[in-house]
Amino acid sequence: MATIPIVVKHQGTKYDVEVDPDSTGEIFKFQLYSLTGVEPERQKILVKGGQVKDDTPMSKFNFQPGQSIMMLGTPGGKDILARPKEQIKFIEDMTEAEAAQQEGAIPAGLTNLGNTCYLNSTLQALRAIPELQNALGTYEPQAGGAAAALMPPLDLTKQLRDLYKYMSETQETYVPHAFLTALRTAFPQFAERSRTGPGYAQQDAEEAWSQIVTQLRQKLHVKDTSNSTESSFVDKYMSGEFTSELGCDEPAAREGGEKAVVSKDTFIKLNCHIDSSTNHLRDGIANGLSEKLEKRSEVLGRDAVYTKTSKISRLPKYLTVHFVRFFWKRETQKKAKIMRKVTFPHELDLVEFCDDKLKGMLVPVRDKVREVRKDEEDIERARKRRKRNLAGEDVGDIPSGKGAAKKDEKKDDSKKAATSADGDVEMGETYKTDAEIDAERDAALLEAKKELHALINPELGKDDGANQSGLYELRGVVTHQGASADSGHYTAYVKKAAPVDPKTGKRKEEDGKWWWFNDDKVSEVTSDKIEALAGGGESHSALILLYRAIALPAADGTIE
Repeated sequence: MATIPIVVKHQGTKYDVEVDPDSTGEIFKFQLYSLTGVEPERQKILVKGGQVKDDTPMSKFNFQPGQSIMMLGTPGGKDILARPKEQIKFIEDMTEAEAAQQEGAIPAGLTNLGNTCYLNSTLQALRAIPELQNALGTYEPQAGGAAAALMPPLDLTKQLRDLYKYMSETQETYVPHAFLTALRTAFPQFAERSRTGPGYAQQDAEEAWSQIVTQLRQKLHVKDTSNSTESSFVDKYMSGEFTSELGCDEPAAREGGEKAVVSKDTFIKLNCHIDSSTNHLRDGIANGLSEKLEKRSEVLGRDAVYTKTSKISRLPKYLTVHFVRFFWKRETQKKAKIMRKVTFPHELDLVEFCDDKLKGMLVPVRDKVREVRKDEEDIERARKRRKRNLAGEDVGDIPSGKGAAKKDEKKDDSKKAATSADGDVEMGETYKTDAEIDAERDAALLEAKKELHALINPELGKDDGANQSGLYELRGVVTHQGASADSGHYTAYVKKAAPVDPKTGKRKEEDGKWWWFNDDKVSEVTSDKIEALAGGGESHSALILLYRAIALPAADGTIE
């Protein structure tokens, strides 16, 4: 349909605008934004027969050529339309590094150098930790002595730094040869030759993960925000703490005065032990927090069975969970795989596994987070419902005395004066406008967010590498396909990070999609693919899960 020329009056100025009847009010508002600098959400466009809404079809107003309408509104100030300070650069004019860092760019895959899928999947999943990449960017090997000059090429942390830097500057497949050499030098087991053919043997991705993290724990340090001291990156962001109690199972030992031994231990992963009763990740974690062992009892004068029960006394920001699927099978002299299906959540609540002290800190915050989330969902649902109800509605038919009230508005408790036949003043009902309702809800939500931050224990609040709510979101999965750790194939899934809004500097909402890294092949998949990784056969099943502490809503309404 042909466009219709009309005139829009705004603050004494007339603008000639071409209206496309097939478009919507949202597109029309952006046309006016380019002419007036008034943001679409600040515009009020008055047309005979109604007001222009975002989803209103422009054909509804039956514009005539040369017709004049009026627009009200002023620019917001800091976001006023202005000429870009930097010259716009098109993709074809960008360098390879610039193109790789654009929103939506496909990340680099890694070449399989002969049974190295276990390493490729591990490296891709670890790369999902942005704080790790930032810390590696400032890492420099420590100098010292003539021998040290030969060490940097074999420094695993340096090689990881260089690897991630190169990967961030390309969308092409990268060959991790230097890192693989450093890994095999530091840990010779990864240089084992295949017994069934030429080349190197397949290795366990979990073992590679643990060895790399152990090296990072020793070499990579970061400044503590609360003071000027340095701490291990892994200790700060990826390590938790157990408080364990070891006690003899036999009553005679306790009656004889033997007391349980309490200890504290650091962990860099939680194990999910799988047996015939394990159906969910929670079951496996519970299995791993209680173990039986045999040791000598001095009170009994002989060996006895003891139970070690562990509770979590610190939760890290990034939590690694390992499905213990491989075990040594004597008949075949190989690591066999437990095929049982074990489901896992996208959001993990670990509060129940914490000791009483930590649980007391986390529960109020966790419950308030859920309350704030529900409020946000209710507000968004109400706005969408109102928008649907108003679609196509003629605002001009609504009595002006009602303040343009809509069907889903709440009545105000205040009264409006009216005069009865005998001259007495009657009190009538008034209605709140959409803007008033939204303002009240937003104010209540902001107050709830402030209350949330007030609930954070000061001791926990100082530990910016810890989880402050007990809630985690899934960010990465390393999978294994096959029946044995010595064979099969590993891949990795990493959740796509939310893009940053260039205007506000804040992150937008995530689209829920994931990157699937299958060595050099990288593809985008939907979240339902993650649901299928629970196992139950020789197809791809989760071996390592990487969880991140959920981001708490900031008191100013942003996400931290």
